[in-house]
Amino acid sequence: MLHLGSALLLAALAALKVEAHGYVQDVVIGAQHYTGYLPYQDPYMNPAPERIIRKIPSNGPVTDLSLIDIQCNGYTDGGEPGSAPAPIFATVTAGAEVKLNWTTWPDSHVGPVITYLARAPSDITQWQPGTDAVWFKIDEAGKTADGKWAATDILSADDSIWTITIPPKLKAGQYLIRHEIIALHGAFDYPGAQVYPSCIQIEVTGSGNALPTSGLVAFPGAYTPDTPGIVFDVYSDPTLVYPIPGPAVWTGGN
Repeated sequence: MLHLGSALLLAALAALKVEAHGYVQDVVIGAQHYTGYLPYQDPYMNPAPERIIRKIPSNGPVTDLSLIDIQCNGYTDGGEPGSAPAPIFATVTAGAEVKLNWTTWPDSHVGPVITYLARAPSDITQWQPGTDAVWFKIDEAGKTADGKWAATDILSADDSIWTITIPPKLKAGQYLIRHEIIALHGAFDYPGAQVYPSCIQIEVTGSGNALPTSGLVAFPGAYTPDTPGIVFDVYSDPTLVYPIPGPAVWTGGN
């Protein structure tokens, strides 16, 4: 039987573990708020709430870059592989902002914030990208010249809200937004980087006709243990330039 002191210590450690990670808890498009998938609430609700964010198993990271979990989060080892479609989507005009509200992010979890899109060939509420190369990058931020990290300094300064803009000339249709933080506090070796992806289902409206013709990547596949920025020691040299993983940002829709 645990002594009271030991029990309290375990409870404190458990609470710290929950607080030390995070996920997108709310999406704002115009005046509309969309509550994100809440992993510690939604599975226990009947009826289940309809979300635009695909299911995540917890607030924890993905560290194995070879798993499908790297795409939209998931827990393959626990029987919950990632990327299962959500039942609804949000409508957004090309050129509009999408605000992604994270849970409070720990100061120690420095790293980049990266956003991709993938165009759905059919109903977004049924489509899974699998291992197809369909993703293109539309936004990224890593470490500034004065040493500020996107996932901590910049995100915290904006009240845990990361704002992206849907490319104004993007062709209308249904898309997955894949938005992630890569935490680097343990990334001095592989596996060590902690990837926190979220996938948001949207339908883009507008008269644009732009789509990328190159630079498409797959998840899993886009990142490997040898990809620059996956293994990175954030402590050894604070002046070291950080190489953001993945392809270049697509600018053809701007």
